[in-house]
Amino acid sequence: MPGHGLALPLLLLLGLHLGSSQVLPPPCDSKIYCYGPLLHAVQMAKLYPDDKEFVDMPMSQPPDQILQKFDELSKIHNSTIPREELKTFVKTHFQAKGQELEVWAPEDWKESPRILQNISDPNLRTWAEKLHQLWKKLGRKVKADVFKQPDRVSLILSTMKHPFIVPGGRFLEFYYWDSYWTMEGLLLSEMPQTFKGMLQNFLDQVQTLGHIPNGARVYYKQRSQPPLLALMMDSYFKYTKNETFLRDNIDILASELDFWARNRSTSVSAGGKTYTLSRYHVPFGGPRPESYSKDFELASTKPQEDRENLYAELKAGAESGWDFSSRWFVGKFSKPNSLSGIRTSRLVPVDLNAFLCKAEELMSQFYATLGNNQQAQKYRNLRAQRMEAMQALMWDQQRGAWFDYDLDEKQKNPEFYPSNLTPLWAGCFQDPKVVDQVLKYLEDNKILTYKHGIPASLKDSGEQWDWPNAWAPLQDLVIRGLANSDSKRAKEVAFQLAQNWIQTNYDVFSRTSAMYEKYDISNGGQPGGGGEYEVQEGFGWTNGMALMLLDRYSQQLRSSSQTVLSQPLCLVAALLSTFLLSFLPQ
Repeated sequence: MPGHGLALPLLLLLGLHLGSSQVLPPPCDSKIYCYGPLLHAVQMAKLYPDDKEFVDMPMSQPPDQILQKFDELSKIHNSTIPREELKTFVKTHFQAKGQELEVWAPEDWKESPRILQNISDPNLRTWAEKLHQLWKKLGRKVKADVFKQPDRVSLILSTMKHPFIVPGGRFLEFYYWDSYWTMEGLLLSEMPQTFKGMLQNFLDQVQTLGHIPNGARVYYKQRSQPPLLALMMDSYFKYTKNETFLRDNIDILASELDFWARNRSTSVSAGGKTYTLSRYHVPFGGPRPESYSKDFELASTKPQEDRENLYAELKAGAESGWDFSSRWFVGKFSKPNSLSGIRTSRLVPVDLNAFLCKAEELMSQFYATLGNNQQAQKYRNLRAQRMEAMQALMWDQQRGAWFDYDLDEKQKNPEFYPSNLTPLWAGCFQDPKVVDQVLKYLEDNKILTYKHGIPASLKDSGEQWDWPNAWAPLQDLVIRGLANSDSKRAKEVAFQLAQNWIQTNYDVFSRTSAMYEKYDISNGGQPGGGGEYEVQEGFGWTNGMALMLLDRYSQQLRSSSQTVLSQPLCLVAALLSTFLLSFLPQ
């Protein structure tokens, strides 16, 4: 309620709801950035349009002093601080968001990498040059003096020693799964030094925290994101052949997979067998600090005893990278069918298990390269077990795709999501006929009729990971999965999907001079919408994905929807022209 102060029992502020069936710890131990009366007062007063604004602001004084002054101010006003005074307090004790960072131009950026020379369409080549320029706009590093007072910022400074590329917009720190596609783009821009620095930051996170958090802020600490570290290492190793770097860090890669095995595994019994698969699961309470007011208001619609569970499920949804989607609140156990019924941890996701399956395959290859056959065999066995479980619980022979498994309903979720095809992308299947079945699945769901990109789902929930939004990583899961198969038809479909996506990115860029995190494909291709915040410009993974497609189809992609005549048609046109000319007077 703007204009009025807010007073609530301290126990409630801390997330320790009386009558709650389970008390969960807060997302981190900061009484400013993660929980407590100050965070609650500021976020519920809605001093900023975006809750992320406050928790990204550096402190001007030590946190203990700020908390003491806030407590004094709170006592003066009997815990009901007027909004304007609260605003003045924040302005006095905090700096503007982004002050702890500075723009950084990557030292290995070069004017004309080979990818630019290979693109045949001149308009796309010019556009790719502008995408390549964006790395300098998106580069950041922590200011040197910030490291001297690490308790005054929400950045996880111990894991930010190397400069990095940010997504863009409101996201001024680096994120886990976003960075995979960004880093693939960096290699195509011939920037292995920048890639290695970002990879080292992620390795440092595993060493320091035991896992990679959602993003490089303390309030993200207890949740991760889709695990792509081994894939990042694979890309770097293939590019540099740096076996020493691989050897030095192989144990860290293994410990990240151990984190997922220990903390994100669940057992499923079916057909007389018990299988182990992975899920997203974040058993920490309280609202997400960066979306505090939205989470708190959503929780207020539920009985008090259900609120901690809702907070945990919202964090699990954020861990999935799909924050948020009808994917996480489908089924009879999720009434009403809206975000208040989110139950992410009760679904076993196809994409998560495919990512881990791919990571296990790469780990077996890494260990074989390093001469450790025992460890190589261990990961081959883990991959085989996961593939067996995915085949038994997720693969649907009749529909021709894999589906998330619902732990409560004990059945597959039949809805369409591009993530349903991630095993094809990850190579986690055995029967080559799967490719033909997947093509039929795409046709049956009319996915190939969408001319501007593959939608995140076919449900219009108002959430950003649903219709009509399309996202760069989801295009990759389908396009690369089809393109890497031996099927001629699959390769043709992959190219057409790539042409559609490049066309959308290029057309929107031509109108706005910007790349976006997501696109609305319902009306000819526009910047996306929905969800908790305005669509963001930048944009790291969209740029990386565009470069990946421009590299793969450098000679085929066109900036215009009018495709170039195929060779046989060109020949027919030339013969027809010669024939008609023969009738003209000499």
